[in-house]
Amino acid sequence: MSSIKQTDNLNSVIRQHAEWLSGQLHAQRENLFPPNAQKSMRTFTSGEAATLLGVNDSYLRKLHLEGRGPSPALTPGNRRHYSAQDIHDLRVLLEKTARKPGDYLPGRRVSPEGSEHGYIDHLQVIGVMNFKGGSGKTTTSAHLAQRLALKGYRVLAIDLDPQASLTALHGVQPEFDLHDGGTLYDAIRYDSPVPIADVIRKTYIPNLDLIPGNLELMEFEHETPRALSQGKAGLFFFRVKEALMQVDGDYDVVVIDCPPQLGFLTMSALSAATGVLVTIHPEMLDVMSMSQFLRMTADLMDVIAESGADMSHDWMRYLLTRYEPADAPQNRIVAFLRTMYGDKVLNAPQLKSTAISDAGLTKQTLYEVERGAFTRSTYDRAVESLNAVNDEISELIQRTWGRT
Repeated sequence: MSSIKQTDNLNSVIRQHAEWLSGQLHAQRENLFPPNAQKSMRTFTSGEAATLLGVNDSYLRKLHLEGRGPSPALTPGNRRHYSAQDIHDLRVLLEKTARKPGDYLPGRRVSPEGSEHGYIDHLQVIGVMNFKGGSGKTTTSAHLAQRLALKGYRVLAIDLDPQASLTALHGVQPEFDLHDGGTLYDAIRYDSPVPIADVIRKTYIPNLDLIPGNLELMEFEHETPRALSQGKAGLFFFRVKEALMQVDGDYDVVVIDCPPQLGFLTMSALSAATGVLVTIHPEMLDVMSMSQFLRMTADLMDVIAESGADMSHDWMRYLLTRYEPADAPQNRIVAFLRTMYGDKVLNAPQLKSTAISDAGLTKQTLYEVERGAFTRSTYDRAVESLNAVNDEISELIQRTWGRT
């Protein structure tokens, strides 16, 4: 009898603590983003805008003086600041006079003859995965999606992790903002799925849309075995791919933050992916865990392939995350991985940085946080590392589409 009472008390305590924490997080969001608790993207200096566009700052100044393109905001010191929308509008303007198509809008090329979805290039679906928590999946997914959007791609970010960290980074708090569903589960469930367009949200960054996540995603893990036993699941691993086909023409790239487990959600995401990015923290325990992850993934892909699925992918890469160049043991592991996997390991590692973790304290990525919040060297080192990683992935996308 006493054990039952203790269990009841524990349930009560856990529920109470969850409600307290949720309330505090909601209050923090309201304080950070008043009055409507909505996030917005920071502005960019003229130098940052020029770098994003791949032009000289002097050329942006010339456009401004000639009254061409959007008018930037001017500081008291007469410095120009551009919003993310301004940068996108400048891309559209510059693309009209570009030497070749795609110089400023690097997304999919429109088919002159009209293919199934009207594009020469196929949709890139990038699954970011590893079943060990703390490997940097969400940090990687968020910065990759935002960087690609800022570079002119039309991007859909999908939070497939029930913990919903990618969702929180983009200003959506699952407990308060997703009362009646609103995750990918709604579009891939077995009974009465909704069109995927119904769960897509615009974000505060032009070209970046989001499908948020929450604990409801676990329903797919619970329902799939039951549906399989009843013969209702069909080819369950195609459900994410089939849902994405509904919006194929609306995006250039889809970035999926997969859950840290090899469950039915991850298998379905893997079947939809055209590119796979495996995050690796270069520590021995993480590498040992990755060995098991790769073995299990290969076994699952064999099972899926035997069911008739095409499990070929355009590319697969390993990304070194939270890398500390001064750490000798990490350097030995990195050398080992590069020797073993060669060019399957991205050249650029994602460096460990207090700037990234500090930005996360206010539910921001490094691309969102104000540069003045950190010392110049700390910020520059971190953002250069992220840009190198994300731009290398952008080059992979371009090569997949047959461009140099």
